[in-house]
Amino acid sequence: MGFGNFGMGELLMVLVIVLVLFGAKRVPEIGASIGKGIREFKRNISDVDKHLREPESDHRIGERAPVDRLPADRAGVATGAPADEVRPEPKRLI
Repeated sequence: MGFGNFGMGELLMVLVIVLVLFGAKRVPEIGASIGKGIREFKRNISDVDKHLREPESDHRIGERAPVDRLPADRAGVATGAPADEVRPEPKRLI
């Protein structure tokens, strides 16, 4: 049983290399940060897919409204980041 073309031996070797490089204390942090990154990537992809499938009815195609004319809850969407979301600085792995 393995993932893709990797067998159990290869996966075990990768795990040993990761443990040697980063240490046992850092492996859970690295796994959590990778999982968080994957979740954020999937969420962004689904948001883009949703926006492509459900075009806004109040704007014409190809025409963008100025940011200052958008409602307060939409202002962050036009700039690419939600207005109420504060993103912390990511942890450095090394």
